[in-house]
Amino acid sequence: MRDTWESFSMAGEQKPPSNALEQFILLAKGTKGSALPALVNQVLEAPGVYVFGELLDLPNVLELGDGPHSGYLKLLNLFAYGTYPDYIASKDSLPELSAVQKNKLKHLTIVSLAARMKCIPYSVLLKDLEMRNLRELEDLIIEAIYTDIIQGKLDQRNHVLEVDFCIGRDIPKKDISSIVKTLQEWCDGCEAVLVGIEQQVLRANQYKENHNRTQQQIETEVTNIKKTLKATASSSAQDTDQHLAEHEGPPLTEQRQPTKKMSKVKGLVSSRH
Repeated sequence: MRDTWESFSMAGEQKPPSNALEQFILLAKGTKGSALPALVNQVLEAPGVYVFGELLDLPNVLELGDGPHSGYLKLLNLFAYGTYPDYIASKDSLPELSAVQKNKLKHLTIVSLAARMKCIPYSVLLKDLEMRNLRELEDLIIEAIYTDIIQGKLDQRNHVLEVDFCIGRDIPKKDISSIVKTLQEWCDGCEAVLVGIEQQVLRANQYKENHNRTQQQIETEVTNIKKTLKATASSSAQDTDQHLAEHEGPPLTEQRQPTKKMSKVKGLVSSRH
């Protein structure tokens, strides 16, 4: 029985070579006529090949659209830009898919869904992939995760696939102008944000300069006040000392002389009697 949550990564897994598509491009450049459909089938079955735009740009591959094998060019376009429901809708005009090709197209369909939704309900996956039960669906999702085209978790309790990462698929040429427009709007937004940040920095620097200037003025005023108070206190002390000196009484000897004279007077008066 599986756990309610299952997460997967490619740690320790053998990844397909990164130059797999390049090898097919080199082969396609030297292939023409009836050999090209066989090469297209090989590309669509090759492990690790999930983008096909460069192959579609080759002139000899584009020539398939004008001959009896035009269905293979349509099929290659479907794997580059389409999904499994698109294949079902045009099945009668396309070559029949092998089991490996069908699985790969379903993997690419999961990638397309993951690019639009971070939580994909099982009900959507079951419908788009035409899966019969949850067990088959979960096995297919695990295959896609182990090929490293998506990363995420299976939430079996809530019946959703939580997507953490998915690869990018080929972009149709008709969508490039809208993508360029979106990117330009994003760049314009970034420029506006940068201008706003620069203005905030200028205001912050001006505020800092004003604050430092005010603080310096306050410190200067405090220093001047301290000097004034110190000078005032010193002057007051000198005035007090001078005032006390001016109002001080005569020496003690002078104060005592009248007492002696009074004693002599008293003596004379007493002798007369």
